Amino acid sequence: MLSETYMWFVFAAVFVALMLADLGITDRKESDIDIKKAIRFVILYVAVALVFGLLIFYELGAELATSYYAAYVIELSMSVDNLFVFIVIFSIFMIPPEKQHRVLFWGILGAIFFRALFIVVGAELLDNFHFMMYVFGAILIYTAIKTAFSKDDEGDEKESVAFRLSRHIPATTDMSSGKFFTKENAKRVATPLFLCLVVIEISDIMFAFDSIPAALSISTDIFVIYASNIFAVMGLRSMYFVIRDAIGSMEYLKYGLGVILAFIGAKMLLAAADIMHVEVLHSLLFILVVLGITVAASLIHSRKQAGEA
Repeated sequence: MLSETYMWFVFAAVFVALMLADLGITDRKESDIDIKKAIRFVILYVAVALVFGLLIFYELGAELATSYYAAYVIELSMSVDNLFVFIVIFSIFMIPPEKQHRVLFWGILGAIFFRALFIVVGAELLDNFHFMMYVFGAILIYTAIKTAFSKDDEGDEKESVAFRLSRHIPATTDMSSGKFFTKENAKRVATPLFLCLVVIEISDIMFAFDSIPAALSISTDIFVIYASNIFAVMGLRSMYFVIRDAIGSMEYLKYGLGVILAFIGAKMLLAAADIMHVEVLHSLLFILVVLGITVAASLIHSRKQAGEA
């Protein structure tokens, strides 16, 4: 059986292979991503994540494998909700469909780096300072309320911290080169693609402040949490195009996420106070049931609206 150290090498090899395949297939030319190709990539990423969980089960045991799957489902479901924000961001910057995949690719690479930083710091805090469990639990409950009662407002998005920061970068409106930077009047300036990337990256960092505590409530094993997070994040680019072109809007997903985050926050607070400890398997089942109900309700609602239109 492999040790966790060797599992890191296996994970790194799988990660590099998937990134090279994704980059080589979808970035060979500047064009919009075909939805059938995007669906195939989504299936591939989910299948690889599930198989990797089985490898963890075989090499490291059932407890860590269950923690991996629970953290993966949490991160994937929260990331799907965040993709709707990315759709708004692309719309505000008026990025054409054929140029969006390049921004998403570099945005995801940035997300992978920052999640590594947040997971290591968060795990160390939980391991060394017990009171941080109360802090993380409170953050999750606050996020649950904010998620469930948030309003999707493009005007509010324009006034976010990320957008205000992007306004201080010298830029041009010309994105015909397809690059992040270009020259205008002999000066090097950013294109809307780079400004959009900055906003997406900062937005993702803000999302991580919600998702990482949720994952760490499942386990503080850095390998399990990082692997689950990265496998969830890696498939987001393909999933974005599927959601943008096929699903449209998950009307009730935010309510399901609110319930899940409230449950995880309460679980963390109860465990910190040594009142009740919920098994990881039970947490995973609860998360899957809530997601199943909210996704099904959202799809039924969307079809009903389409039928009335």
